[in-house]
Amino acid sequence: MSADRSALPKKGAFVVDTARGTVGQVMDHLDDHIQLRPSGGALEWDANPAAVRPVTATELKGAEK
Repeated sequence: MSADRSALPKKGAFVVDTARGTVGQVMDHLDDHIQLRPSGGALEWDANPAAVRPVTATELKGAEK
């Protein structure tokens, strides 16, 4: 992975995948991507670490509906 692993969000953290505009929970760090899962569960997807940012409280609350 080319990104600095210490700069990646921790497993279990909620983030926004800005490429998709979707909130997800970090499930794993693999090679050159991060695996995210929707807050309500469902299929995981791969996100580019450069396109992931911390979630705000408002975004997290909206994702839990």
